[in-house]
Amino acid sequence: MAKADPLATYNAKRDFAKTREPKGARGTAAGHSFMVQKHDATRLHWDLRLEMDGVLKSWAVTRGPSLDPQDKRLAVRTEDHPMSYATFEGTIPKGEYGGGTVMLWDRGTWEAVGGKDPAKMIREGHVHVILHGERMQGEWLLVRMKPRAGESRDNWLLKKVDDAHAGASGGLVDTALTSVASGRTMAEIAGGGDAVRHSDAKKAKGAPAPRAKRAAKPARGTLPKFRDVQLATLVDAVPAGSGWLHEVKYDGYRATIAVGGGKVRAYTRTGLDWTERFGPVVAAIAELRLPACLIDGEVVALDAEGRPSFSALQAALKDGRDLQYFAFDLLSQGGDDLTALPNVERKARLQALLAGAAPPIHYAEHIVANGEGLFDQLCREGYEGIISKRADVPYRGTRSRSWLKTKCTRRQEFVIVGFVESDKKGRDLRSLVVGVNDGGRLRYAGRVGTGFDADTRDMLMAKLKPIARKAAPVDYVPRASARGVTWVKPVLVAEVAFAEFTADNVIRHASFLGLREDKPAGEVVPERAAKPVDEKPFGVTISHPERVVFPASGTTKGELATYYAQVAEPMLTWLGNRPVSLVRCPQGRGKHCFFQKHDGGNFGGKVGSVAIREKDGGSEDYLVVDSGEAIVTCVQMGTIEFHGWGAPADDVEHPDRMVFDLDPDEGLGFDAVRKAAVQLKDLLGELGLVSFAMASGGKGVHVVVPLDQSRDWVAVKDFADRFSRAVAQAHPDRFTANMRKSERKGRIFLDWLRNQRGSTAVLPYSVRAREAATVAVPITWEELDTLETAHPYTVADVAVLFERAAGRELAGWGVADQALPDL
Repeated sequence: MAKADPLATYNAKRDFAKTREPKGARGTAAGHSFMVQKHDATRLHWDLRLEMDGVLKSWAVTRGPSLDPQDKRLAVRTEDHPMSYATFEGTIPKGEYGGGTVMLWDRGTWEAVGGKDPAKMIREGHVHVILHGERMQGEWLLVRMKPRAGESRDNWLLKKVDDAHAGASGGLVDTALTSVASGRTMAEIAGGGDAVRHSDAKKAKGAPAPRAKRAAKPARGTLPKFRDVQLATLVDAVPAGSGWLHEVKYDGYRATIAVGGGKVRAYTRTGLDWTERFGPVVAAIAELRLPACLIDGEVVALDAEGRPSFSALQAALKDGRDLQYFAFDLLSQGGDDLTALPNVERKARLQALLAGAAPPIHYAEHIVANGEGLFDQLCREGYEGIISKRADVPYRGTRSRSWLKTKCTRRQEFVIVGFVESDKKGRDLRSLVVGVNDGGRLRYAGRVGTGFDADTRDMLMAKLKPIARKAAPVDYVPRASARGVTWVKPVLVAEVAFAEFTADNVIRHASFLGLREDKPAGEVVPERAAKPVDEKPFGVTISHPERVVFPASGTTKGELATYYAQVAEPMLTWLGNRPVSLVRCPQGRGKHCFFQKHDGGNFGGKVGSVAIREKDGGSEDYLVVDSGEAIVTCVQMGTIEFHGWGAPADDVEHPDRMVFDLDPDEGLGFDAVRKAAVQLKDLLGELGLVSFAMASGGKGVHVVVPLDQSRDWVAVKDFADRFSRAVAQAHPDRFTANMRKSERKGRIFLDWLRNQRGSTAVLPYSVRAREAATVAVPITWEELDTLETAHPYTVADVAVLFERAAGRELAGWGVADQALPDL
């Protein structure tokens, strides 16, 4: 019986009298090429194609490939394409199948990991390959999803394996804007011309179909979607004052409960659907017949004394009994998003919502004062510790200092990297060997030899033996510590209690508490208490550190100096070697503030300067802040904000960046700003310019365009002026390039005036002289889509900001070697 033609579907979908896409003909079966085509059709997507058996196996990747191993991008399997499609670049006529612009975005070769048979990988739904492309490199996984009832699409997930080529989510799609074959942008390809291969460009010059709009507010009965949970920062002492809500730190699994449309779903802290595993809790919530809502809380099991116990929880999850749920936050209700409300108001609504609840559902009580007393009492009674939450803050789906955790004993998660068997008869478990991700590597952290009963040993050995490996997954283990160890793949996470870390960062007197199935091994990092306020950062004495600079948040001068000291390293990447202007408010925010750009000799020689020619032919010394000591010295002198030139101090006549400040009219919400920023990014991308987003800490967004300093100020100002006016003319309902207030009614002022000699823009990580001590923060384009304001972070979030700055997601932010094109 003749084999079915694998290209029959491809040929049937196309009218080759109208499109110049190649007609399908099967090729040879020997090659291992791959390519990716960026395709702006009904929705923008990236078509990943792997050569197998003489055809191109194809997946349409929504939002494009991500370098972040934590991202799983939807990849819909599409029809096989012919080998001749590998060089296709051009336009498909509007109205035809796939109508729109196609760019040859990447190309190279692939190999199967472990030399597996390609056809078998497809059948098994697990394609594990190494890509050798111009852009996509290293190991990648394509995994078939379990089909839902009535689902006709063949849905897969594309994921980057964590290797040397991993990076930020937008590390590819946000920065790779031109064809690897022709060097053209999408706009240039749509305009026709000398394409590598093109279809009927004249018929296809119309604008591509609009992309999907942001989803509207969900209906009141709709099941809410999972959203990232807020996490707490570890500290050594309970915060004082009446502005905090203090709760028990529940020793269990974080669980978000979604109710709506007659359904109840339970999710872990990372979004895994554990509805079945938390069955008793889900059933109890369902019986309450609540309106559509999204509740945040903790699933626990209680010990004989009625205390939450992680060990008891492990046993309870096995038989599905005795689970309790303590609810402590309400994120949405009746289709309304409540996350912008103060914490205390969200809790009041939650308490009313659960007024009729009975065990196993509990409202998590709190106290407002004497958190230290509650902490001492709980520690005496054997609890894990307490959580302290700012009463007046919104809910943020990230770690911040507005939620703090104080622990009675030292405990945290570790990755299991090996085990030692007992020398007794039966050869059961003697101890676990654990590690932790620290500084980009998995390092050895010690052994855990207590906390096991017979059932726990059997359970652990059953999980560990199948994942045994020959080599140690940690980069260095002391010879004595490696003796007798069976190494395992670092995929299991253990909760461990211990007395202390030794000088070698190894745990002492460690006891096993249980496995953490809700946390990936790659996220396990050392928990270090956030630093207290330093009254002499970088050796600079802060006078009157107790003086309140921001009355609304209570932020003091000492806390402001400590913030700047802790973010000095990432901030100096943008602040150092740049003429700056300071916003000084010696009496605090809300009092008299003024700009200072010249060196008046009032910084004791700790702040540098550069001589810059003025219009009259003379020169003036402009401030240059190029060290942590200089930053803190400025704060000691009343500085709150740092604004910088668009050129470095060692070549002030050639800008190294261009900034567009999106300043909305008073009546416009942030959603309009967000959409405008993304549109501006796309318009710049059509010109081949990579851009980056920064939440200004005020009410707008800055779109930052790095430059290679090949043009002077006249050229940059001229480009920014003409580009902004062209954008405003093409999209008059959204933008204006006129700074007059009367021209902004219902629109966004595209402020290009910062791109002229002597003008400045606020710098990354600068605090803003605004009511809540907000901060200007670099963000990814993906993150922008989740923000509800232009000021998502404050001085209180310093631990999170430092972690973000050093993390993978912002790697390469603001960096691109690109020249200003002709316009």
